[in-house]
Amino acid sequence: MKFNYSNKLSKVILIGILIAALIVTSGCTNKSTSSDNGSSPSETSGVSDADKAAESGALTLKDGFDREVTIPENVERVVCSGAGCLRYLVYLQAQDDVVGVDSLEKEESAFEGRPYALANPQLKDYPLIGEFRGKDDPEKIIAISPQVILKTGTSGQSAATNGADADTLQNKTGIPVVMFPYGSLKNEEQKAEMYNSLRIMGQVVGKQERAEEVINYINATMQDLENRTADIPESERKTAYIGGVSMAGAHGIISTEPAYPPFLWVNANNVAAGMGADHADIAKEALVDWDPEYIFIDIGTLQVGNEGAIGELKNDTSLSGLSAVKNKKVYGVIPYNYYSTNYESVLANAYFVGKVLYPDRFEDIDPEAKADEIYTFFLGKPVFSELNGQYDNLGFKSIPL
Repeated sequence: MKFNYSNKLSKVILIGILIAALIVTSGCTNKSTSSDNGSSPSETSGVSDADKAAESGALTLKDGFDREVTIPENVERVVCSGAGCLRYLVYLQAQDDVVGVDSLEKEESAFEGRPYALANPQLKDYPLIGEFRGKDDPEKIIAISPQVILKTGTSGQSAATNGADADTLQNKTGIPVVMFPYGSLKNEEQKAEMYNSLRIMGQVVGKQERAEEVINYINATMQDLENRTADIPESERKTAYIGGVSMAGAHGIISTEPAYPPFLWVNANNVAAGMGADHADIAKEALVDWDPEYIFIDIGTLQVGNEGAIGELKNDTSLSGLSAVKNKKVYGVIPYNYYSTNYESVLANAYFVGKVLYPDRFEDIDPEAKADEIYTFFLGKPVFSELNGQYDNLGFKSIPL
């Protein structure tokens, strides 16, 4: 039999071409199916946006106003905007990540009531990012190239308004903005806000463990204060008044805090407790009527001039009959309302107040040494003496009138 090799070869080539065509067609069909059903490659494979961010060396988190923000995985360059933001960063031991500061951080003043600034004088030398209280200059921020902008919310504004402010700054700079409320220690809701903000900031700068250390330290300190005085009967609790309280500046004797935390934490009876939750200005006649056993003066009052509240107690005849004045029970405490709350000073004040009112419950406490222990934990340095020196060394002592 005679074979036709030419025909056989043609058939083999034809079969090969058909097989190749089927393979190409199959590939096209798969791509078409993915495109036709409207799904992206990541959706069909089950990869989320957060997973994609992780794969690209980025992290997506929720800030304190429920905004989703994507930031670099390793953040080493930040700026802090708004009252108290830089203080929290110092608490977290991440001040070396700062590359710019606002106008208040650069001010020179005879009175420096921010312990974190005393502990970190180098911050004054950093480039300017805008005006204080969150009035940022986007162009100045862009010029120093931070990886993330950390920003405290503006008190009195809604979460939606604060979130919109963050979005505006982020859109203008092209830099992720992580925003959060400052919070406080005045009630459980505000304390939860504060702790959440510390945790968010810790997540951004890789200081999660330190954030938990700070939270645990605050809780343990507040618990210690409570344990020392909780069993004092109501009838034996001392009456006290705090005057000259700083609030957006220095004030005189009528400026007070009805919910002054050191009084709450050592179970003192604040004679102004019925005046509201935060700051209040009272009538001098009310102070005379209350006639507290003890008066504490926020020595930030010295910035008013004429010794502020101290001068009033010395020279105002309507106040000369107060029991605390006559019995020499007027004491100075460290100012803590300066560009929002300096919590380390709040805690230090509480131990001094407790020592004055209930010396037997605080017999193991040297208030100045305790203050430096607290400052060292939060700020890395014992700054009590330097801080007190800003105010004629009137803190933690009886004030002569």
